[in-house]
Amino acid sequence: FLLFILLCLTDDLLANIISTKARQAILFDVNTGTVLMEKSADERMPPASMSKLMTAYMVFEKLKKDHLSLDDTFPVSVRAWKKGGSKMFVMVNTRVKVSDLLRGIIVQSGNDACIVLAEGLSSSEEAFSDEMNKRAKVLGLTNSYFENSTGWPSKGHYMSARDIAILSTKIIQQFPNFYKLFGEKYFSFGGIKQGNRNPLLYRDFGADGLKTGYTKASGYGLAVSAIRDKRRLLLVLNGLGSKQERSSEAARLLEWGFHSTAIYPLFKKAEVIDQANVWLGKDRKISIMVPEKIELSMPRKSRRELKIRLLYRDP
Repeated sequence: FLLFILLCLTDDLLANIISTKARQAILFDVNTGTVLMEKSADERMPPASMSKLMTAYMVFEKLKKDHLSLDDTFPVSVRAWKKGGSKMFVMVNTRVKVSDLLRGIIVQSGNDACIVLAEGLSSSEEAFSDEMNKRAKVLGLTNSYFENSTGWPSKGHYMSARDIAILSTKIIQQFPNFYKLFGEKYFSFGGIKQGNRNPLLYRDFGADGLKTGYTKASGYGLAVSAIRDKRRLLLVLNGLGSKQERSSEAARLLEWGFHSTAIYPLFKKAEVIDQANVWLGKDRKISIMVPEKIELSMPRKSRRELKIRLLYRDP
């Protein structure tokens, strides 16, 4: 028979109970897969350097499958060397290790590093972008399309806040060893030391990644994850007016998430929750059990308003 457990929540709980200045936003509880708040989360938007998360994901996959080594080196083309915007300052006609290029992307947000990796892995940035789009479909990124590896402004290059949250979650869960790179505050290359642009890394906040972004079209954006007492929240913001606003808004929303919401256990794994009638069976009833534990993230003040109904097809 078919079994449904319905979590019946009030309209107040399902509504966005906290507002934000960001044009697009989503706050996600990674532990339970619950969206705590969202605003235009499926709207296609310029992701700026937050799209470098997809470039990093592509590299992480190849490293995990042993199709690539951190000690491998790639040549720096004139195109990569000349690229403007954020740079790790690679020198043309040299070779750079994959380990350094990854830090150049993650810590320094280097456009040049992205192009070196794209050309090294796929012969050209255009071919690498095609591979990014194919992989994005498999990952379920339904509102994303990549025209380059850097997030450089392009009319047809877009992501949604929800897609960035999905991608960030996959990076955290699938590549825990590589995810640690996002928490590095500084990286030096070629005698040039640069700091991580993630503002929450420098505060006693629990933040340990991921990526900032800015262009004139996108405004100031940030994908950031923080963990407290083994609970991980992930926030994506875009369209803010300044670095300060990005930092303060991200801190405010994460603080709200940690303090105003909580995880509530509903059922343990294999817990018997009811008895179902059986037609023409050896026994007249059978126990209904949940295959895995069920937990729910929700606002603390709404806990008493939660109602659970069990529905099944009775003979």
